[in-house]
Amino acid sequence: MGTNNLVFLEVIEWFDETGRELVHRIPEQGSGEIKYGAQLIVRESQAAVFFYKGKACDAFGPGRHTLKTANIPVLTKILAIPWGMTSPLRAETYLVNMKVFPNLKWGTRDPVAFKDSELGLVRLRAHGVFNIQVVQPVLFINSLVGTMGKYTTEEIEEYLKRVIISRLNDYLGEKLDSLLSLPGQYDELSEDLQKRLQKDFSRFGLGLTHLYITSITPPPEVQKAIDDKSRLGVIQDLDRLVKMKAAMAMEKASESQGEAGSGLGMGLGFMMPAMFADSFRPKSGGDSPGTGGGAVAQPQEINCPDCGHSIPKDAKFCPYCGHQQLVFKQCVNCGKNLPPNAKFCSKCGHPADEKPIPKFCPQCKTENLPESVFCNQCGEKLV
Repeated sequence: MGTNNLVFLEVIEWFDETGRELVHRIPEQGSGEIKYGAQLIVRESQAAVFFYKGKACDAFGPGRHTLKTANIPVLTKILAIPWGMTSPLRAETYLVNMKVFPNLKWGTRDPVAFKDSELGLVRLRAHGVFNIQVVQPVLFINSLVGTMGKYTTEEIEEYLKRVIISRLNDYLGEKLDSLLSLPGQYDELSEDLQKRLQKDFSRFGLGLTHLYITSITPPPEVQKAIDDKSRLGVIQDLDRLVKMKAAMAMEKASESQGEAGSGLGMGLGFMMPAMFADSFRPKSGGDSPGTGGGAVAQPQEINCPDCGHSIPKDAKFCPYCGHQQLVFKQCVNCGKNLPPNAKFCSKCGHPADEKPIPKFCPQCKTENLPESVFCNQCGEKLV
């Protein structure tokens, strides 16, 4: 039954058949004449945001809720005659999927620049997966969804990929000295990168529950150099690398020249000890213990982001400091939660509706995200 019927009250509920919808609006086409007394059914894995007269009025958790509007059955249609039988008291309900959306893939479409201390400027490709969850439904709708009838992971995945790649580029530029020290650091890189991205995701009412780096690969010529180094163990000087190359070339020649090659190979066998007598040294080292991780139990309560006290999950304000938990929008400068009609931030005075300004690289003029530290295209540090 539609939301523009003449007599009956509405029962509003939604089931996600695809498993990919973040938000679904009822009615799907425009707004409706949701009547006084309409029933809203919200599942355990959902939240609902009710818009009335163009404004977000309230957010609802799991359960059955009675909606209150000025639309009265039959009477509303009579009073709406001057507007062509269409009531100006428009309402719509956004149902938000609060489950974790797993296995979203991220990766570099174009290689990103990285200044390696040993290999120079190289271009890297990186790939991985991440999981997201809507944690502030009103902020998410106001900042990303807007007036769309439904919003899926495909609509937001491309933008989140750009954010991840930008922060990865910044992190590698600040923390990683050389690609040669990269193996074995994927877990540490993933954890630190996830912490950096939490602020970016929270500005849109999203939580980044997990992020994994599955691969960071340099170009083929750099991979070949790394393979050569791993075959030697440690490249300490160019002389040792040249000797190894020469030995490999002679070995290959001996294999391809029959009996004559056998003689060459025998001669090579006598030459090898002298060539490498001073090149190789016994190496000693120990295995570093691995670290294991387990799933962290989710707390029954949440912590206030302002004062840190534990408060009920459904609280709209912190009882200790008064911090607003139901976020309508945030200041782009300091991240302060703002009321719906705020024109300036009460903490830093920044205009509430001002959009963040992207950074342009002074070297290659490429556009980067507002808080980028290094250019994604050429690796130059941004001012």
